[in-house]
Amino acid sequence: MTTARDLMTPGAECVGENESLTDAARKMRDLDVGALPICGEDNRLKGMLTDRDIVVKCVADGGDPTKTTAGAFAQGKPVTIGADDSIEEALRTMEAHQVRRLPVIDGHDLVGMLAQADVVQAAPGRAGRTVSEISEPS
Repeated sequence: MTTARDLMTPGAECVGENESLTDAARKMRDLDVGALPICGEDNRLKGMLTDRDIVVKCVADGGDPTKTTAGAFAQGKPVTIGADDSIEEALRTMEAHQVRRLPVIDGHDLVGMLAQADVVQAAPGRAGRTVSEISEPS
């Protein structure tokens, strides 16, 4: 059985909940990623921050990304996948929550990120349905 651990990108970096959106954007640029997990002072996952969040929910609304923290975008319990969960479970989770990226958790530790592209390559028969389910408006 292929697991999330088998396909994930290991070593995911977080943006701290007290870091500014400007710092988060620089980290995204430097890592060449479009999303970062938000981690708290307690090293627990607090949510996800996307480049789109920064632009649409802060800059476009007149917010100041130098003063707005990443933690302001940590809303509710983040959607995650267990490192030893199956790819089928990852697909179901992505579809149910309409997300393209899942933080991969081992216990309470963030161990990697699993992207939609990683999963659909491993399960090509499900690719069309998964992309459709994730992309449909809720």
